[in-house]
Amino acid sequence: MKIILTHEVANLGSAGDVVEVKPGYGRNYLLPQGLAIAWTKGGQKQVDAIQRARAAREIHDLDQARAMADQLKKTDAHIVARVGDAGRLFGSITAADVVKAVDEAGGPKIDRRRIEMPGTIKSIGTYDVSVKLHPEVTAKFKLQVTPAKRRKK
Repeated sequence: MKIILTHEVANLGSAGDVVEVKPGYGRNYLLPQGLAIAWTKGGQKQVDAIQRARAAREIHDLDQARAMADQLKKTDAHIVARVGDAGRLFGSITAADVVKAVDEAGGPKIDRRRIEMPGTIKSIGTYDVSVKLHPEVTAKFKLQVTPAKRRKK
């Protein structure tokens, strides 16, 4: 089955790529999740539009990616979250929360879809988070999750 990816899918491709997948994977997962659209002859216009949008968002060269990686390494992102008695969070930290914390810490603008979290973050502590900036450049930085101050009753 030939499909056009609309989002980046791990081990398959990036948005705008035309890939061949097994029919069940495409029909039961990729299409319903909105990660892909079916390939048609008129689909080439959609592929071109997706690739233009990706090119505008993408980091254009290796030097720019390395400069962003150096800037991210110097960034100490900090998130204050509500916690329970055992130090577990009410909810979890998402990629969007990490992007906001990096922005508030004075770091570069990053795309939340490029963030690779070390599993789900559901407790306080320090975590190593990586960002895939370029096919050859992956930046790592520290994310510190601390408890919010409790209100007195």
